[in-house]
Amino acid sequence: MRLENVLALTHGLLVNSPFVNIFENIVFDSKVVKRGDLFIAFDENEIESAIFNGAYGIIFDKPTQISDTEIAWIKVEDCDNSLKRLVRFNLVEKNITAYRCNEIIVKLALQISTETNFLVIYGNTQSTYKQLTNLNQNSIVLFSPTLSDENIFTNIKDLPVVKEKNIIIKEHTLFETSFIYDNIFFERQILSPLFIPYLEELLNLYKILNINFKLKRFSAIENFKAIFVNKNIEIKEFGGSDKVLIFEPRSDFAVMEVNYLQKMASWANIINLFPELEISKFKDIKNVFFYKNKKDIVSILKNNNFNFALIVSADETILQEARTKEQLTLEF
Repeated sequence: MRLENVLALTHGLLVNSPFVNIFENIVFDSKVVKRGDLFIAFDENEIESAIFNGAYGIIFDKPTQISDTEIAWIKVEDCDNSLKRLVRFNLVEKNITAYRCNEIIVKLALQISTETNFLVIYGNTQSTYKQLTNLNQNSIVLFSPTLSDENIFTNIKDLPVVKEKNIIIKEHTLFETSFIYDNIFFERQILSPLFIPYLEELLNLYKILNINFKLKRFSAIENFKAIFVNKNIEIKEFGGSDKVLIFEPRSDFAVMEVNYLQKMASWANIINLFPELEISKFKDIKNVFFYKNKKDIVSILKNNNFNFALIVSADETILQEARTKEQLTLEF
């Protein structure tokens, strides 16, 4: 990319008169900089290393000592915003179409093999740029606004409406599903029936866009993730207990999951744990407990009888943290 194009796209200020005017690649890890690259200094401490490795230009947003006047030094307001502008230019230049969906569909899509002209995007701006670097002309990407910055993308479309159901559920538990799709039987997938409509949306997109794909065996995603435990809230093997903790990191899906549990497990003793900051949103839910700190969750679980405990805005790391704390207490 030419220097004048970089300045125009990033709204940058060239603070010296360099001998270089073109760059090979855009890089933000000094360890992988090669001769001719443009280095974006998210960490100003890496600038000298980038120069040593052959950088022809430095984009920076913090006070920086110019140490080599032969290369280009470009001052910008914000490195992250500058990279977003460069990503958008790349997307427009390659005529990339982006389909917007929720994060569950993205997480399902990450477990399905597709053609190279279809890419599932997730992560921050730097991660997104790396994923898009080798994307072919006229490719299609799938992203979720909760996992990636929507402002990076240009030509954005919503998923097509599903007009007919193509997944036939044969057997299921709360957390596993056996189903038929395209005359193929997928047995005991670790995929809750709750998420089958999302899988239907994804497969419908593939069908409409004529994208070849191959379903793998699904593994658990972070949303509505089941962890079986004993009475001491110690983790057991999947299906090895009558006590189940269900972790949901995002409160957006909580009401849907509460209703699902009440409908599908009406026989069970169900409790719901929400952060105290969300009392106003979820105070009307039955059998609800509000925790102030994540360390309070295990205490609530130990002091209440349940078959299923839906724990919102947390993940299973709280169990390990509680176990470590208990071991340290015993040692002292």
